[in-house]
Amino acid sequence: MRPTPLQSRRAVAAMFLANGFTMGAWAPQIPPLLPRHGIGEAVLGLLILGLGIGAVGAMLMSGRLISRFGSRPVLRGFALAVIPMLPMVVLAPSLPLLALAMVVFGATIGCMDVAMNAQAVEVERALGRAIMSSSHGFWSLGGFVGGAAGGWVLAHWGGTLQALVAAGIVAALVFWAMPRLMDVPPVPPEPGAAPVRIVPRDPALWLLGIMALLCMVPEGAVMDWGALFLGKELGAGPSQAALGFAFFAGAMAIVRFAGDALRNRFGAVRTLRASAGLAAAALLAAAFAPDAPLAILAFAVAGLGIANTVPVLFSAAGNHPGLPPGAALSTVTMVGYAGILVAPSTIGFVAEHLGFRQTWAALALCLVLVTLLAGRAAAADDLRRA
Repeated sequence: MRPTPLQSRRAVAAMFLANGFTMGAWAPQIPPLLPRHGIGEAVLGLLILGLGIGAVGAMLMSGRLISRFGSRPVLRGFALAVIPMLPMVVLAPSLPLLALAMVVFGATIGCMDVAMNAQAVEVERALGRAIMSSSHGFWSLGGFVGGAAGGWVLAHWGGTLQALVAAGIVAALVFWAMPRLMDVPPVPPEPGAAPVRIVPRDPALWLLGIMALLCMVPEGAVMDWGALFLGKELGAGPSQAALGFAFFAGAMAIVRFAGDALRNRFGAVRTLRASAGLAAAALLAAAFAPDAPLAILAFAVAGLGIANTVPVLFSAAGNHPGLPPGAALSTVTMVGYAGILVAPSTIGFVAEHLGFRQTWAALALCLVLVTLLAGRAAAADDLRRA
């Protein structure tokens, strides 16, 4: 029997949950890699960069596959491929094999990411309402559970068992979701139409990608540098400094589950404009905060704002006129996630030369630009487009 749109909506949520859980379970595995392979922080940084490059580089390939075969078979294939990835990385017997495993891990996670976002766009059209924000909320929930529970299991029973248990949980989610995914055949190209390029040349699409990047860079900045700013410039202790990203991430997760209702009521453009504007004001407040508690509060408010920006932009990409959802989404996803790669090194360089307060102010300006360009996301509301 064909799944109903509501069943497919639950299956999409399970796929987002599985993807986020995998990344959350991966986070506690990072520190033990150093003694296990006798490497330092610099080599570990290169390994993590390889994971990110693998993810971003494979995203364009997944868009081509979705355009040819549809999102359901592509999502099924890469979701299955993700299941053994964490044990493969943890059990890599040598540094060269670990480096290879990290790149493959990133590529499979990245391709699954694009495919599950494309499937979410198709379910939005079938339901006639937004589900993208809450889908990303399930990703955040999966990351939280995977990180918290994974750290506890690793501390008590070791990294190997933690990786195997995580793979088993992801397998259960994936196998439950697979038969319930929506099967939307790819639309064949019109006679005489130009073939879909791996890298589309549509300037409006690339602008959406740049807007996604401008939203993801502040997210990566708070994650990587928020604690250092709170400790170095505002005198926060280690436990208090950790609250900056914790409150930011918690606020993002909560708002993402409410974000679809906001978007359904007020529309994508107004939701994006208000969200980016709130985040910009909050980061500006963090830049001028006189003490750590106020800065932590500002980071939490920034999380409230940033939460809905990327889901709206991904929906706009999936409904971009003239391109299949997979091709458009892969481009915007690739450019947007490049922000997570660019953020750590770029923000560190700027902060070292200008200071953290000026850095947060500059990131606020990035979000002001997104506010001004919010009208470009109007296609996100075109949920019934054939």
